[in-house]
Amino acid sequence: MMMPNLMHSNSLTKVLLIAALVGLLAACGSGEGDDLDKFMATAANDMSKGVEPLPEVLPYSPLQYNADGTLSDPFKARKALSKAGSLQPNTNRPKEALEAFPLESLIYVGSLSKRKSIFALIKTPDNTIQQVKVGNYVGPNFGLVTQINESEIVVKEIVQDDLTGDWVERIASINLQE
Repeated sequence: MMMPNLMHSNSLTKVLLIAALVGLLAACGSGEGDDLDKFMATAANDMSKGVEPLPEVLPYSPLQYNADGTLSDPFKARKALSKAGSLQPNTNRPKEALEAFPLESLIYVGSLSKRKSIFALIKTPDNTIQQVKVGNYVGPNFGLVTQINESEIVVKEIVQDDLTGDWVERIASINLQE
């Protein structure tokens, strides 16, 4: 008969423990409120009442391109002014094979000499090797090979000046790639 008495005492202990916890929770919840309630009550007091108006948007006023006529139209091709005695490329001569490639895509890989003539070996973008000598043309800008040495090929190009449209010479080079 000890068993039922022990079970009754165990359940009574559980009930008393639960009642004590409920009492403690009720005591914590009562009162003036916590910090969050106080903050919420006073937060609106610190806010400004008005919002600044947005700045006025000015109407769009388009500008005319090149109103004073000083700029050339970038969408129209310019023609070279042909002046007597000015430098002109020879457009009537037959094109050589290396004129089909941009100068910067050609690679100088070596040189040969044969009976006091020097030939440069140039690798093209399509992986072929071409021989050039002084007097040959390379590149799209009427580039004339003027000198070949062990470290570079010197090329004199004829290009059109962007501002005046006149043909001018410029020196370029293809350096030996090791």
